[in-house]
Amino acid sequence: MPPTTNAQGSTPRIGVVTVAYRSDAVLPGLLASIPSASADPVAVVVVDNAPSEGHARDLAAAAGAEYLPLPENPGYGTAMNAGAAALPASVDWVLIVNPDVELGAGALDALRAAGEADATIAAVGPAVLNADGSVYPSARAVPSLRTGVGHALFANLWQANPWTRRYRNDADTEPVARDAGWLSGSCLLVRRSVYDAVGGFDDGYFMYFEDVDLGYRIGKGGWRNRYEPAAQVMHLGAHATTGESERMIRAHHDSAKRFLTKKYAGWWLWPVRAALSVGLAVRSGWVARRATTSQRTG
Repeated sequence: MPPTTNAQGSTPRIGVVTVAYRSDAVLPGLLASIPSASADPVAVVVVDNAPSEGHARDLAAAAGAEYLPLPENPGYGTAMNAGAAALPASVDWVLIVNPDVELGAGALDALRAAGEADATIAAVGPAVLNADGSVYPSARAVPSLRTGVGHALFANLWQANPWTRRYRNDADTEPVARDAGWLSGSCLLVRRSVYDAVGGFDDGYFMYFEDVDLGYRIGKGGWRNRYEPAAQVMHLGAHATTGESERMIRAHHDSAKRFLTKKYAGWWLWPVRAALSVGLAVRSGWVARRATTSQRTG
């Protein structure tokens, strides 16, 4: 059974799972932020996708967390599934969180209170703040062909385009509690019974879009994804992918293709899927070339 933070010896109802991958610089910040995020005991599991690199084992031990090394890097969603399975049976809410996130005071309590306000709520996401204090659009609509294609084509050229705004649920007002199509996998609290019922993350995604897919399946099952900005966390940035830009760009487009082809799976939609595959492949190559050129000239 994983050790618990806060009220040692008490039975934890909340579990925290994070996936470390070359995360020594940021993991201590996350682990240090957990005790003040919940007044109740919390079970913590650190899954390590690169156990031969870094000191995640020592960092987890110092924080009283369970350390779960994986023999190879299976991707973010698969590692999260392994960590969730390692939590004690008493846990009924699982916080899925990146190692480069720091939880605000009382954030876990606010998320759980929002989730327990209605039995149909299966996942709750906080306001995710960027390092500069701006609010990241972490509660979004499930992408459709129209919004997905419009966002893909224009997001880098025309940031205020209507398809991107609709996809991100952008608004000119302060963030308010509301339902969403999906919640960012950088930090969200999921009802464990629902997580198990939908099969957790789809192992077919190595990284990217696994959170979109999870939110979509939660909604298809009749449950709700809820955004609760009363809970706040700080996201420091995608440290693990630094220096792997081209690979990550291609992974993002491959995952987008997987999600949209799953969503539009009818045999009569094969021309749409074919056109989508070609379009994403072309855009992936174009964006990767731009990123490579920028790195060389930067």
